[in-house]
Amino acid sequence: MSQAALSRRRFTQVAAGTAASISLPLLAQSPWPNKPIRLIVPYTPGGFTDQIARIVQVGLQNRLQQTVLVDNKPGANSIIGVDALAKAPADGSTFAVVIAAYAANTTLYPKLPYDPRKDLTGVSLIGVSPLLAAINNDAPFKTAREMIDYARRFPGKVSFGSSGNGSAAHLTTELLKAITKTYMVHIPYRGAAPALTDLLGGQIQLFFDAATGLINQGKQGKVRLIGVSHDQRLPASPDTPTFIEQGFAGFTGSTWAGLLAPKATPSEIVQRLSQEVSAIVRSDEIRARFAAMGTFANGSTPAEFDAFIAQETSKWAKVIRDAGVTLE
Repeated sequence: MSQAALSRRRFTQVAAGTAASISLPLLAQSPWPNKPIRLIVPYTPGGFTDQIARIVQVGLQNRLQQTVLVDNKPGANSIIGVDALAKAPADGSTFAVVIAAYAANTTLYPKLPYDPRKDLTGVSLIGVSPLLAAINNDAPFKTAREMIDYARRFPGKVSFGSSGNGSAAHLTTELLKAITKTYMVHIPYRGAAPALTDLLGGQIQLFFDAATGLINQGKQGKVRLIGVSHDQRLPASPDTPTFIEQGFAGFTGSTWAGLLAPKATPSEIVQRLSQEVSAIVRSDEIRARFAAMGTFANGSTPAEFDAFIAQETSKWAKVIRDAGVTLE
């Protein structure tokens, strides 16, 4: 074999080997998402969190062209589902939709099976749902101001229900008590439905809940809506004033929904998913659907959502400690 032919042969072998060394890792790195995505919902089907998750589920399937499955894992005020996320592979295949209870749990539970800061990271704030305050039609007051005046004159005569100790409804009412320096009796229930039943029946006088659970009751005249715990009115209930409008400066309290990922999930996946979720919830169609639910669509960066969680954690930690809230 001539020297020229030998050189050509060696060049071909080297080139082939180089191509193989480049193509193998490229073949191994399939673009995300390369398998179905699981959205953990730490609550039962049908509630606020589940409704939000299923809206996002459909949007992600359409945009990513990948199967997205909702996995309901209720229990322990969302801790079971969040713990499942913390222990899931950080490969971009598992995420969770959480609400305000996630921030409150850091204070309510001295020993969580996961570390929110070390094991989990924010992806995007999906939406914020201010709470509506509803009173029984036969209550001896008709407005928020009248209710607070009554509570001051008759400490302990106003009873309020919540969907459970440490829930957004409970903590929001405790914040109102602190701001107005009133004493009202808390009656915790196992969920919003039984609390609403007792509100209608007159066993309790006051109940805060997400708008989805109260707007229709108010429109039908079954309860009186006296205020929104936000800095702006809800498009779905435009005649209901905010508490701030009624003179209760600084009083806000909402539930919200956001997407979490295991902490070690590659940042490029977290950023990509954040962008996709933001595009979904900022679309005109989803904004309208959220508005009908009494929810303001958001869509944030991961850093913005992490900062929001830190702020919520600090806010509710103070309320919990000042009010002496326990889970007993």
